[in-house]
Amino acid sequence: MIPGEDGTPVPARIYRPQDVGAQPNGAGVIFVHGAGYLHNVHNWWSTYSREYMFHHLLAAKGYTVLDIDYRGSAGYGRDWRTAIYRHMGGWDLNDHVSGSMYLSANFGINPERIGIYGGSYGGFITLMALFNKAEYFGAGAALRSVTDWAHYNHGYTGRILNLPQDDTLSYRRSSPIFFAEGLNDPLLIAHGMIDTNVQFQDVVQLAQRLIELGKEGWEMAVYPVEDHGFVRPSSWTDEYRRILELFDRTIGPNGSKARP
Repeated sequence: MIPGEDGTPVPARIYRPQDVGAQPNGAGVIFVHGAGYLHNVHNWWSTYSREYMFHHLLAAKGYTVLDIDYRGSAGYGRDWRTAIYRHMGGWDLNDHVSGSMYLSANFGINPERIGIYGGSYGGFITLMALFNKAEYFGAGAALRSVTDWAHYNHGYTGRILNLPQDDTLSYRRSSPIFFAEGLNDPLLIAHGMIDTNVQFQDVVQLAQRLIELGKEGWEMAVYPVEDHGFVRPSSWTDEYRRILELFDRTIGPNGSKARP
């Protein structure tokens, strides 16, 4: 458990370098699970098999990795599940800020050397973190992420944000594209072009917004033959290579944010 902003204990799983025979490198990574309502902190193998392997790789390279069951996750009762009502990117994002503060307080990690990444809802939270809470993070990788909830499946969003025509405030404060001016850290955007869950147009529109704002230090990886969940090993390999390279060159021991 880590202490939440409101004093509520927040469940988390931690991967420490010393647990795999490595030395800490002074950097940390926070992983954000997808769907918003999944349950990923438990005492057995993670259903995120690729991320589970990736987190052990990061730990072996000296990164301290934190995996949080943030507000909205399943398995913790009604109040936990409904804490994001009318504001996605509110309490769920706050819990990841609390994770950054925990890494700083307990492992001496400078917030500028804390990366954040995730796919789908995890990509959404990554964007909101870099756009709205930049002082707690140093870099991020947003994978197949929603950038404007008004474009998403109303059967999902309608239960949380109501409908766009009925609750414009909820959609405005929950959609990353409206906060893109806050980006000042390195960002990797990755998305499949034939995504039938989170449509590719979401990141295309975000890219145009970042161009209009004159933002630098961001990059986009496009996967022409992939849907929301990749199926080709070459695509998974390319995506995780890019994430690792992003963290190594920015928050890692020899990265730009590790230099005085």
